[in-house]
Amino acid sequence: MDKPPPDIAVVKMYAAREDIYPREIKGRYASLRWVCLWLTQLVFYGVPWLQWNGRQAVLFDLGARKFYIFGIVLWPQDFIYLAALLIICAYALFLFTAVAGRVWCGFSCPQTVYTEMFLWIERRIEGTRSARMRLDRQPWGAEKLFRKGSKHAVWIALSLWTGFSFVGYFTPVHYLMHLVTSLSLGPWETFWILFYSFATYGNAGWMREQVCKYMCPYARFQSAMIDKDTLIITYDRERGEPRGAKTKAAQKTGDCIDCSMCVQVCPTGIDIRNGLQYECIGCAACIDACNGVMAKVDLPPGLIRYSTERALTLHLSLQEMRRRVLRPRVLAYTALLVLIVAGFCTALALRTPLKLDIIRDRGMMAREVEDGMIENVYRLQIMNTGETPHRFRISVSGIAGITLATPAEIDIDGAATRAVPVRVRVPHGAGEHGTNKVAFELNAVDDPLLQVQEKAVFYVPR
Repeated sequence: MDKPPPDIAVVKMYAAREDIYPREIKGRYASLRWVCLWLTQLVFYGVPWLQWNGRQAVLFDLGARKFYIFGIVLWPQDFIYLAALLIICAYALFLFTAVAGRVWCGFSCPQTVYTEMFLWIERRIEGTRSARMRLDRQPWGAEKLFRKGSKHAVWIALSLWTGFSFVGYFTPVHYLMHLVTSLSLGPWETFWILFYSFATYGNAGWMREQVCKYMCPYARFQSAMIDKDTLIITYDRERGEPRGAKTKAAQKTGDCIDCSMCVQVCPTGIDIRNGLQYECIGCAACIDACNGVMAKVDLPPGLIRYSTERALTLHLSLQEMRRRVLRPRVLAYTALLVLIVAGFCTALALRTPLKLDIIRDRGMMAREVEDGMIENVYRLQIMNTGETPHRFRISVSGIAGITLATPAEIDIDGAATRAVPVRVRVPHGAGEHGTNKVAFELNAVDDPLLQVQEKAVFYVPR
């Protein structure tokens, strides 16, 4: 292939990936990351197995169009609660980012959590950072094939279990386990288990930091949510520069001994000493590494630390930095979040587990029956969103002498819906010609507080 002329520059839009071998590190923030990992994965893997009132505690039954969340049953008509929950999550993310930067990415993001799990498996099988680098450089042989094969086998097993757990939120997990053990999985369950397993294996095992750097949009717009008082991971240049080893011959060197430990432990492979970069996920591994080095060379910790841009510039103390947390941006996010959460909880607490929809029979607006009475026909769509069966009494009002010509009491099972045909009659001469407003009321016989009323129209012919 001919080379381009010397006066033409070739700009690569995507740099070739360099393999990153994060060093294992211990410290305060590493322990905190593992606490978050255990908590999130205990919830993810454990919740599908919890039972509640004889059924799965959390189940999103798309086929039956019912979402079971412990004692709450949500129907398609309750979509507003899902929308409110998503808004709460968005504002919570805005608030956390404004206060502490990418703390979500560094400690709780699924990509970070699963990458940490896969790295732990890799270290247990292939060894330390230097051993992994040496293994990748050596030619293929029995040892390399065994270690690589074992690692990928464990990765795939964990990915499959993750995919199984994910599908267990949509198909009852005990039934799903029966389908797997009996080799009778349906096409959709098979597809989603394999799809989610492949996504986990590919993202956490192969792509890793590339997901954070190129695929995640959060890194791109985080600058719109942070300011000079946001807590971020910073390198104290005044204290650390100039870098150099601590020897008797060295003169006027800073505290940074240029050991590159902060780079070796970084899961995205950046050098935090170059300043805040969008690739930084805020995991604080560099803080643990630097503090460990500072302890070994008898220097105070905090060369790399959580701080703010303003605190570094103005040399603010910890107390002064804390006083600037409650600034207008944070107060606005907090106020909005509190209001939305309060409204969400109130609406959920006052939610009546009973819904009634009324549909008039459009085939015949009205008809005259025995004794000259006028009759309209309706269909009541009754939804008992609670899990307790009830006997309900139907009543209608709005016109003098209005009565039901069908049974007034019906039984509806828990978390069930039923269409009930209803015939309503009024005496001849009652009501006005044309449309008349009436109201249907549904009351639980065994629970007086469980009731709902819905308006309708009764037609009297001229």
